[in-house]
Amino acid sequence: MTMHIDIPEGQEPIGYVWGEMVPGIGLAAANFSLSVYEHTTLGLREFEAARLRIAQINGCLFCLDWRTERDGQKVEEEFADAVTQWRTTDAFDDRTRLAAEYAERYALDHHGLDDEFWTRMTAHYSQREVVELSMSIGSWLAFGRLNHVLGLDTVCVLPTH
Repeated sequence: MTMHIDIPEGQEPIGYVWGEMVPGIGLAAANFSLSVYEHTTLGLREFEAARLRIAQINGCLFCLDWRTERDGQKVEEEFADAVTQWRTTDAFDDRTRLAAEYAERYALDHHGLDDEFWTRMTAHYSQREVVELSMSIGSWLAFGRLNHVLGLDTVCVLPTH
């Protein structure tokens, strides 16, 4: 995919677009994006199931390749395939399966999140966890899609402090 934003010679694309082109918005967006990783209380598997399902839907190349590491742990290599098959995989517990389902429905059918879904969701997640997962999914949906649409996902690097 081609970048749809002109990046001056010698500039790092993500830093330029997010930092220099729209510093008032980009810095806030970057801080929100990083906060999802730094302050999560969700388990790694449910976190990654939701994140990867959004990456699959968005088609963000960087997000598809990225694996969140926590305390030296990452999900297994086959995890992304299991996320694709979240309905039928035997690799997921109920929370992980629900995280993938919620991410998909949040992205593709948020009006269809009915009482039956919420009954299942609240049986496995606290209200605080539902809000955290919702904000995380919103971040991945917005920023992964933004980077893919602008063609930045081929050069994306997660910023560090």
